Amino acid sequence: MNSLRSKFAALLVLLTVTGVTQAFSPLTNYDREPDLPSGCESLEVDHDHRLAYRSFAIGVQRYRWDGTAWVLVEPVATLYSDDQYHDKIGSHYGGPTWQANSGGKVVAAKFKECKPDPASIPWLLLKATSNQGPGLFGTVSFIQRVNTKGGLAPTAPGATIGMLADVPYTTEYYFYRPRN
Repeated sequence: MNSLRSKFAALLVLLTVTGVTQAFSPLTNYDREPDLPSGCESLEVDHDHRLAYRSFAIGVQRYRWDGTAWVLVEPVATLYSDDQYHDKIGSHYGGPTWQANSGGKVVAAKFKECKPDPASIPWLLLKATSNQGPGLFGTVSFIQRVNTKGGLAPTAPGATIGMLADVPYTTEYYFYRPRN
């Protein structure tokens, strides 16, 4: 039995070193909810829902100058299955909407938020308002936006009314489905 364990451990090391584990990333995306910092417990998803998928996003938060303030217009981001941004799985855009390459789509609304990093956009718990099609997002009920970096509105005023500003950001999204 110990010999079998040793061989299995050696195989795992080999797979990790060679990068073969990337092929299994969708399976590992199901196993762990995010670590929420103190003060962000309100972003926990009810136990009637289970973690279905995790994605990594890189893109921009688009703002428009209205003459007195920068107003969020929409996010424009690409979704990936890995934190190195290799395997594109979909896109994220206004609505807010998440659309999978497989065709499934979910639109959600902000339900709760917390701000663990004052230099980045808030972490959010979003509740699905509509779903369409099969695939990754077809039955999503809740989405957590966590581990955000960047994306805050510019601090300097815009030069003209209607001016757009794209502010880079990265984040992780955790998608949940109802337990059946």
